[in-house]
Amino acid sequence: MRILLIEDDLDFSYALKIQLVNHGFETDTCTNGNDGLFYLQQQIYHLILLDWKMPVLNGIDFLQIIRDKGISTPVIFLTGMGDLAQKIEGLNRGADDYLVKPFAFEELLARIHCILRRPQIIKTGSPSVGDLFLDTDKQVLCCNGKTVSITARESALLLFFMSHANQTFSREALLANVWNGNADVESRNVDNFIYLLRNHLKTLNSLVQLKTVRGAGYRLEVEEVSE
Repeated sequence: MRILLIEDDLDFSYALKIQLVNHGFETDTCTNGNDGLFYLQQQIYHLILLDWKMPVLNGIDFLQIIRDKGISTPVIFLTGMGDLAQKIEGLNRGADDYLVKPFAFEELLARIHCILRRPQIIKTGSPSVGDLFLDTDKQVLCCNGKTVSITARESALLLFFMSHANQTFSREALLANVWNGNADVESRNVDNFIYLLRNHLKTLNSLVQLKTVRGAGYRLEVEEVSE
């Protein structure tokens, strides 16, 4: 399990990371919400531990941004802001839990395990997004009664995008997650497979699109139907 810790108190962040790693969690750290958004483009996280008061982009605004993007990664606020109104705001903005500093690590650990035991909303066996359905057993892509056969690698890449819709991923992140970081695979291979998948989506006249995010990578989105 991989955790992203966004916290501007470096001493606290370092100490907490050591404890998390000792309990088997791969943990990345950064000090503000902007850096947190960058990390989310590079890696898949099972949980985000988030401070509220931070420079550049604070925790509550970071949370609003990722929820508006459709990113459903669980978030636990770790903050010294303990007023009831602040707790309610944090939860209403999309946080899954709220823990006020100082706290015992054992309590945080229990809350982490509680969240990670929840069933995943996205099922990766035969996912669907918008008007698109992927049969991973037969490696067939379906849309409004039309079908097209795809290769195993195309299926794996599309499955990854469909399981993380509305999230932007760099070529490096896609290589790490879909190609398992194979050093013999070059980043331009990602572009080739994106091109092939786009042709399939065009053939199917799907509302689902693989969009290029300039300077960042690729993301899967569902095009809205114009009135």
